[in-house]
Amino acid sequence: MISVSEKYMISGSITDYKHLDIQRVKMSNPEAPKETCAPHVVKEELLAAGQWLKLEKTTYVDRSGSTRTWETVKRTTRQTNPSADAVGIIALLKRTLHKDCVVMVKQFRPPMGSYTLEFPAGLIDEGESAEVAALRELKEETGFRGEVVGVTPVTCLDPGLSNCTTQIVMVNINGDEGENINPTQQLGDGEFVEVVLLPLDEFQSKIDVLLKKEDIVVDSKVYMFAMGMSQAFFKPMELPVLKQ
Repeated sequence: MISVSEKYMISGSITDYKHLDIQRVKMSNPEAPKETCAPHVVKEELLAAGQWLKLEKTTYVDRSGSTRTWETVKRTTRQTNPSADAVGIIALLKRTLHKDCVVMVKQFRPPMGSYTLEFPAGLIDEGESAEVAALRELKEETGFRGEVVGVTPVTCLDPGLSNCTTQIVMVNINGDEGENINPTQQLGDGEFVEVVLLPLDEFQSKIDVLLKKEDIVVDSKVYMFAMGMSQAFFKPMELPVLKQ
């Protein structure tokens, strides 16, 4: 069996899943069209463009050989040969005699028409690595300076809507260092970001409290992470395999 970390290290196209301990379920559907080819994009046509985003009509061929169209949103800011468009940062603040806290940001998001609770995040600039971009964005949005301890593979954000990609960067912050005792944000014009610290071992419950008290929407990545932390801290023995 290959560990999670080893799976992340595998590159290229993986076709033999047997060696990865991954099970693919083939569903039975007699009415499904016969697969005749590999799906692929034929062309992309610009429908509209703004300063930051553009809308395209994507023409593609599906697995049955039928030609179809899709409306796709793309960033106009995508750099040449990027590893990813952006980074999200899971930053853990570690202080003596304090619980470890996850550093969050609260800000008003016009598309949502409300405040959101998110991980610090931002676009990767030309020539930047995900690690460098993460430390820069963390300093700008929260004032904290940290150390990168892990980076995920490139992941998609909303593949039914956009081709936008991101890498999640894990950062540890030494909260006892002078610079991190009284952190100073470096926000740009028009940026208003509130920093929120939530204890790691109560992450989901504290988010739920915020949801009841404030008119706020939680980023799905944040809540999935919170659910994972709850499972790791409190519910490992509820797994069916451990109940036997």
